[in-house]
Amino acid sequence: MSWLNRVRNSIPFLPKRETPENLWHKCRQCNAMIFTKEWEENESVCPRCDHHGRIGPRARFESLFDPGYSMLPQPQVREDPLKFRDSKRYSDRLRAARTATGESDALINARGTVEGHRAVIGVQDFAFMGGSMGMAVGAAFLDGARAAIADHCPYIIFTAAGGARMQEGILSLMQMPRTTVAVAELKEAGLPYIVVLTDPTTGGVTASYAMLGDVQIAEPGALIGFAGQRVIESTIREKLPEGFQRAEYLLAHGMVDMVVHRKDLRETLARLIDYLTPGQKAAA
Repeated sequence: MSWLNRVRNSIPFLPKRETPENLWHKCRQCNAMIFTKEWEENESVCPRCDHHGRIGPRARFESLFDPGYSMLPQPQVREDPLKFRDSKRYSDRLRAARTATGESDALINARGTVEGHRAVIGVQDFAFMGGSMGMAVGAAFLDGARAAIADHCPYIIFTAAGGARMQEGILSLMQMPRTTVAVAELKEAGLPYIVVLTDPTTGGVTASYAMLGDVQIAEPGALIGFAGQRVIESTIREKLPEGFQRAEYLLAHGMVDMVVHRKDLRETLARLIDYLTPGQKAAA
């Protein structure tokens, strides 16, 4: 045995420590490594560059509602009506998305109070098949709007979607006029409809209920548009401006009313509800 092996064998090496795989989160914008706990405590906003990460319905409800909110039941719709299959069966894609997110589809509603003001809030989950709009999303939107009418309170929707759900074909596109009718029902009832555009909001969602709010709010840096930037550039054969389709650009050009940091959303929504529905604060 060589002297090197003797020295190496005489050193008491400690056992390798097991490090949890989810201990760190990498910011998509600045690539900073952030403790997952710090990331979650900061509402999925990067403490270094202020990038707003995508969050799901449960985290959103916890950050907005007062304690004691309740979930609305998910609507029952026919699944895989076209028996669609591409590289996978649509039914398999649905099953995988449900396993990954723990939700039955891409739009979840809840009712409760925001700083004492009654509200129904719907949240689209981009993690569920890109937040795509299918029959279940359309039905959930109607349920949320009609729950708000029944409670005589605002309906607030947080949008995040890549557009219509291609696996449902024309049935997906039919949700655009269907949700527009639900917005009209809210207006007929004299109730506010508030939209919070989050990253990303595109396609048929942008072409329907995402742009029909009485108040249009966007989170900082959110991508908002109908067609993609490359598609537009190839169509008009011009280079688009810097920051085109981002929340701040749309604010400067009058497409949204305000850009609000996530930490200020609860207070902003409570103030808007107070302005738009005076005298309707829930009893303490």
